[in-house]
Amino acid sequence: MLSIYKTKRDIDYMKYRSLGRTGVKVSPFCLGSMMFGGRTEPKDSYAIIDQFIDRGLNFIDTANVYSLGRSEEVVGEALKRNGKREQIVLATKVFGKMGDAPNMQGSSRRHIIQQCEASLKRLQTDHIDLYQIHRPTSEIPIDETLRALDDLIRSGKVLYIGSSTFSAWQVIESLWVAKELGLNRFICEQPPYNILDRRIENELLPMARTYGTAIIPWSPLAAGILSGKYKRGVKPPAQSRLANSPPNSNQQKRLNDHVFDALEGLEKIADAKGCTLSQFSLAWCLHQPGVTSPILGPRTMEQFKDNLEALEVKITEEDCQKVDQLVKPGTALSSFYAADFGPHQFHW
Repeated sequence: MLSIYKTKRDIDYMKYRSLGRTGVKVSPFCLGSMMFGGRTEPKDSYAIIDQFIDRGLNFIDTANVYSLGRSEEVVGEALKRNGKREQIVLATKVFGKMGDAPNMQGSSRRHIIQQCEASLKRLQTDHIDLYQIHRPTSEIPIDETLRALDDLIRSGKVLYIGSSTFSAWQVIESLWVAKELGLNRFICEQPPYNILDRRIENELLPMARTYGTAIIPWSPLAAGILSGKYKRGVKPPAQSRLANSPPNSNQQKRLNDHVFDALEGLEKIADAKGCTLSQFSLAWCLHQPGVTSPILGPRTMEQFKDNLEALEVKITEEDCQKVDQLVKPGTALSSFYAADFGPHQFHW
């Protein structure tokens, strides 16, 4: 199958992009809402969403588990206030733990149907444009998940379905099962992808380009590491994620001497181009062949405005070669691409 994505470096950043094979057009950046209703107050969240839409961007992503539904409530209220729900491709996710009972998590039919209804109410809408399975699991066979999602599509409550942080083989398995059972297929995958973790280049990106699967990278700034806020030998800023995470947490382990070596080299590249490290990092991710729409995750309006300026940064072949020297293609200096990638314990 021929790729539907451009592979040339000289792409037009301002053009809307096809969401996989659907024909739906989405903006080159997606607005991530993880902070909304949590660390970002509702009024500030409304302002960021309004600015995002006013700039002509149309893709917003959230999840039921973000602040246990509060993020969805804030996004839904923002779109009700500005009256622009129909302009937006609205995405949310299901999988995470939403209560203490054993069935209040996962990708079973029970949980998916239950949580879809809850998300629709919080988002104040009668349909979800893109409903994604937040993480893979080896405990639940994919046909159980796809049948439930297919029913939601047939009922009109969901228009398209996708996955997040699935391995390439798991996405392919889902496509095979959907074909075998005559079900709607995943049209996109949302993996972590940034300069510090490039492992999806080995299998996932080539797979996506072959099968027409949209790629919507999360954490293109590596949880803020590529924002330039962390310096070697300097205590993390008070409001940063690493300042509030336990000493031996996965977030703390993402910073090491190899990462700082890369950051120092990347800052030189960004300085030479007259942009911030965050703008360069976002533009680099946006520029990679097969990428559809990287997810911005701003906490403040200042961060949001800085991020959007990445649309004006042009990435050259020379820039890519310099990045490759700092972080080899397909490798990782900091771990983001990790989930339950093990085989299912079921026989088809």
